[in-house]
Amino acid sequence: MRELIVTENITVDGVVEAAEWFDVANAAGVDQSDLIGTLHAHMADSDAVLFGRVSFEEMRGYWPKQTEDTSGVTEHLNKATKYVVSSTLQDPEWENTVVLRGPLVEEIRAVKDQPGKDIVSTGSIQLVRALIAADLVDEYRLFVYPVVLGTGRRLFENATEVPVLRLVETRPFNSGVVLLRYRKA
Repeated sequence: MRELIVTENITVDGVVEAAEWFDVANAAGVDQSDLIGTLHAHMADSDAVLFGRVSFEEMRGYWPKQTEDTSGVTEHLNKATKYVVSSTLQDPEWENTVVLRGPLVEEIRAVKDQPGKDIVSTGSIQLVRALIAADLVDEYRLFVYPVVLGTGRRLFENATEVPVLRLVETRPFNSGVVLLRYRKA
């Protein structure tokens, strides 16, 4: 069975909304080869991504247009199977995209039962919270940025269904970002 991995960029105080703080790791002169190497390893272990409709449309509007991307993200996203949970999206307009319209738990279990590598969900906070509540997440990869915002949507805000987690990896990067990997205990 494939695993569902939630990967989020998150601030020290738990905010996951993308904003200006995300650029802190891109400071001039900071060697990011360690972070990029980890992202490449994660991409190599996955062949599918899972989005909610809003995040999917944001990604679709940005990544396919990147012609000089040296990170490998554009190539990975274009090749990976993209699953988007939506009852309203008609034409995904991005190759290798499957729209999931049925009951969430049944759809995700069916995707996890297919042969393949890991399925990664990123962004898509409403969807991710539903995945957590349904106990469908196998691993959390939290890239913690050295920023405190005080306000904004949080990954585990008002969460009561989060399983007990165990830390399986802590990895600091040159940029000050730290990867925390958790699995269900």
